[in-house]
Amino acid sequence: MTETSYPEVPVLVVGGGSVGLLTAALLAHHGVPAVLVERRPGPSVHPRATGIGPRTVEILRELGLDTAVDAAAVDLRGATAKAVARTVIEMGAGDVVTVPMPVPSATEPETTPFRLRGVCAQDRLDAVVAADLARRGADVRWSTRLVGIAQDADGVDVELEGPDGRYALRCGRVVAADGAHSPVRTALGVGTSGAGDLGKSKINILFGADLRPHLRGMAFGTCTITTPQAPGLLVTVDGARTWVLHVTCDVDGGERPEDFTEERCVGLVRAAVGDPGLDVEVRSVLPWRPRSALADRFAVGRAFLVGDAAHTVAPIGAFGLNTGVADAHNLAWKLAAVHRGEAGAGLLDTYAQEREPVAAATLDQAMRRFADLALHWGRGPEADAARAAAGVWAAPVVHLGQRYDSAAVVDPRPELPSTLDLVAALDGSPGSRVPHAWVNGVSTVDLVASRWTLLVGAAGDGWVAAAAGIGLHAHRVHAPWLPDDGAMLVRPDAIVAMRITSPVPDPARHLAEVLDQLLARPVPVPGT
Repeated sequence: MTETSYPEVPVLVVGGGSVGLLTAALLAHHGVPAVLVERRPGPSVHPRATGIGPRTVEILRELGLDTAVDAAAVDLRGATAKAVARTVIEMGAGDVVTVPMPVPSATEPETTPFRLRGVCAQDRLDAVVAADLARRGADVRWSTRLVGIAQDADGVDVELEGPDGRYALRCGRVVAADGAHSPVRTALGVGTSGAGDLGKSKINILFGADLRPHLRGMAFGTCTITTPQAPGLLVTVDGARTWVLHVTCDVDGGERPEDFTEERCVGLVRAAVGDPGLDVEVRSVLPWRPRSALADRFAVGRAFLVGDAAHTVAPIGAFGLNTGVADAHNLAWKLAAVHRGEAGAGLLDTYAQEREPVAAATLDQAMRRFADLALHWGRGPEADAARAAAGVWAAPVVHLGQRYDSAAVVDPRPELPSTLDLVAALDGSPGSRVPHAWVNGVSTVDLVASRWTLLVGAAGDGWVAAAAGIGLHAHRVHAPWLPDDGAMLVRPDAIVAMRITSPVPDPARHLAEVLDQLLARPVPVPGT
């Protein structure tokens, strides 16, 4: 790679999908100058995942983007989650089997008070995040791809190819968010394990058509279309004029993605709707294949894998996108702490220590559902019993209840007290997401966002003084998971780093020593 006079970039993010964009947004939020490169000319216009989970909503709140994303979401409250019908016309006429939207449990407000009003397809999410990056003045380089990467002890040299040709860049660290077939992962020599491709290849047809007259007020998240002329899955994007139809591409039988011409796609949409004269605009056609794979390593030296580059999750439960966003959230504050000199480089080792087990558990949960969709969609006592027998966790536990076990947590408790009850899982144990409680009308999840925070019990005057002495924010909390004389140290990613339930002789010194340990700071040598 040629020498370059370009200044060093602290972090290069490769890939401008949802996870890459949010990685760049989180780095900007933490004050880290970063460059994002994406081979496409702009954000994807093609919807993919539509389910934004509760933890991702909390992260969007941290970025101040939750209101904009909610405004871009389609309100499906009271709609059908999943429908099965021969055609759209027959569905609108009432000849349909439906599964209702999951009803929030009575205890859900005890775990997170934040929800979107409906579904927000990834293209809409990406547009919101990309606009925010532009407002922040972030360095986003579209139509640019990485063509070479080499690292040494002090940095990473990359070669990029953009609209004006090839050039070199020296980076502090690289974050690979470049998809399931990640070129960065391949260049790093990282393999994958897991089931790999699942089932037959698919064609994702994004189209415009006004289906409202045929639906007659029917609203749904997804509908399985069973007509032999166009069997597939119809997905709501805006609930009116924009939709996605997934159909099978029988590669093993000789079909090719390029066989799905605009004319053929229009015919498939019309057959799925049941209206041979429907006015259809095919906007994009995207081949894809369900996949389940886990990277053998999430970090190699100064390079880190996030999102689909690290794990490709079977498309059930809305786990894929949300797991990738959690990767970005875990990594961004650690990169920022090291960049600012507040932490030693050893803190970055905890990214893989924490995220690899969580991703593996998430892939396992998705595959258990993928093998038997009734385990995900079933409702009632019989379905609950079937899930328990099959080792299927409650979806909210997968999204919010998993725990970390690493050097960035004191006395972690990785075992889950319950895989079905999220309230039980969020009990304040070290390594878990901080429990939600109201403090003067503000959730603890918001109070701790983006900074180290000490939560103290009602009799915590000593802890408040100790926190002030070392520059920590402290808040009193009245909750069953925190004794009156106890304290809880929470990381900037809302993970409980330490819980103290018994008196400590010198609280300020104890907190300072623990922070040094958690942040992998060098231990001073006496007399130096």
